[in-house]
Amino acid sequence: MPADLVDPETADHIVRTCRTAVGDSLRSVTYFTRDDFEQLYLRSDLEQDADLSTFLGNEWRGFQITEDAYQGSELGDYRYTIRVFDGGYLVRLTTDREGVLVTTDGISMQDFEALASAIGAFLR
Repeated sequence: MPADLVDPETADHIVRTCRTAVGDSLRSVTYFTRDDFEQLYLRSDLEQDADLSTFLGNEWRGFQITEDAYQGSELGDYRYTIRVFDGGYLVRLTTDREGVLVTTDGISMQDFEALASAIGAFLR
């Protein structure tokens, strides 16, 4: 994994955007492409040894399956995914080239929307 998949200014912008949307509930931020990833932020009280490559591979495949399954649906275009776990939440925003995974503690649906809108603007 290259140390600078994202230039430092862009990485800082993504992390600040997430912090603004969800505040101290932010746990981690990871930028990824089809081939690589870079963890941009990890809150200091969390373990540093997560297997991100397996995790992100699953999320990338999940995006492809979701895109294929819901294409042309009456629900409209896919926007983002929220996964709920015992210890927090994961938000995945993905385009066909890149994506951002954000993990949080408990936040409101409005916070999810704000986060998705802010990161979505970056990815466009």
